[in-house]
Amino acid sequence: MSNKNTILVPTDFSEIASNALGHALKIADVYKNEITLLSIIDDGGLFSMFGNTEKSELVNEALNARMDKIIEESHKTYPSVKINTLIEHGKIYKTIAEVADKGDYDSIIMGTNGASGMQQITGSNASRVINYATKPVVVVKEKSIGSGYKIIVVPIDLTRESRQKLTWAIHVAKKFNSTIHIIYENTTNEEFRNKIHAVINASQNILDEKGAKYLVRGLDEDKYPDSFVEDTLAYANNVDADLIMVMSQQEKGFSEFLLGSYAQQIVNHSGAVPIMCINSNDAGVILDGVFG
Repeated sequence: MSNKNTILVPTDFSEIASNALGHALKIADVYKNEITLLSIIDDGGLFSMFGNTEKSELVNEALNARMDKIIEESHKTYPSVKINTLIEHGKIYKTIAEVADKGDYDSIIMGTNGASGMQQITGSNASRVINYATKPVVVVKEKSIGSGYKIIVVPIDLTRESRQKLTWAIHVAKKFNSTIHIIYENTTNEEFRNKIHAVINASQNILDEKGAKYLVRGLDEDKYPDSFVEDTLAYANNVDADLIMVMSQQEKGFSEFLLGSYAQQIVNHSGAVPIMCINSNDAGVILDGVFG
C-alpha cells in the first residue's frame, strides 16, 4: 500500500476546526507528515448563491487568504511542518472521503461539535465521513492534544474487526510513549465471559510481543451498567483519556441500524475525548514513519 505521507485536515475556520489542526500539527511533527488544509464549497448549500465565475473567484481568494493566515500562525509553533492548501466543491462529507482516497492521504483529522450554519464541516458531517472514508479518521472535539496521546482507550469485543485495531494502537503508542487501556464488558454471562477472556489473552500476547505499555480493565455491570458505547465513554472520562480507538465498519446488529454504528455512536455522544476511527480494510496496515 502506498501513500503520500500527508494528513488531510478539513476546515470551516471554526474554533473546533482549529483544534483539529492543532492535533494534526503535533502528529505531523512527530511522524514527519505534511498537512493539506482542505476548504470545501458546498455548491448545494450556503455558497450556491455564488453562481458566476467572477464571484467564485472572489470566494476562492477569500478562502485562500484565510488558509494562508492559518499557515502563518501554525508555522510559529511548528516551522518544519509543510502545510498545503486545497479548495474543492461538493457535498462536504463525500468530498472529504473522496479527496482522501484519490489523493492517497494517510489519514483525516477533523473537528466536530454539532455546529450549524457557517460551521459546516464541524457539524454532523464528521459522523458521516467515518462511514464513507477508507482512511483512518481522527475526530476531535474540545480536548487539545497537549504533549500527545498518553492514554489510549481501546474497547475490545468479540468481533474480528474489534481486535484489528490493536496494530494501530501499538503504532501510535510507540511514538507518544502511551499506555494502552484495553477495556471489555465484564458480564455474568459465562459463555460471553469465556470468549472475551480468550480474546483479551490473545490481545495481551500481541501487546507483550510488541513491548507496548498497557493495562486491562473489565467494566463491571455495577459501575458500568449502560451500553458498551456509554461505558466506553464513561471509562475514558474517568481516566482522562487522550484518545479512544474504534473501528468504523463493524458488523451491525438490528439496533445499530436504527441508532448508527458503534463508531458513529461514540463520535456523536463523546464529550471531549478525540476518537480515532479505523476502517477494517486498513486495520492491519502499518507504514513506518507515517501516522496512517
